[in-house]
Amino acid sequence: MSAVRSEVTDSYYEFGTPAERWARARQFFEAKEYVTAADILTGLVAEAPEQVAPRLLLARAYYHSARLEKAETQLRAVLDRDPVEEYAALMLGRTLERQGRPAEAAPYLRVAAAFAGDFRD
Repeated sequence: MSAVRSEVTDSYYEFGTPAERWARARQFFEAKEYVTAADILTGLVAEAPEQVAPRLLLARAYYHSARLEKAETQLRAVLDRDPVEEYAALMLGRTLERQGRPAEAAPYLRVAAAFAGDFRD
């Protein structure tokens, strides 16, 4: 029975156009169903890896569902594609802090603060 359920679940994540799946993922994210949102977004990111928005939302879903290593991977990919993505820098800093890596987090948090116009030490 679980194999059938898995197939149904997988097809639900893949059902529809990319725009429909993006809307569905956002609805799940807004409903704080982060694991389901991530499951949908994983396919979207695989289909269009150059797109920053789905990858950033996937990173956020991973962060909120405490899958911090996965969040870190996605955030680094976002920053590789868009080095001035302020929110990705902030999130990467927070993700690294949450993993107990404050020294690694500090440069990303400083960059995010600078992007936001906060130049304090």
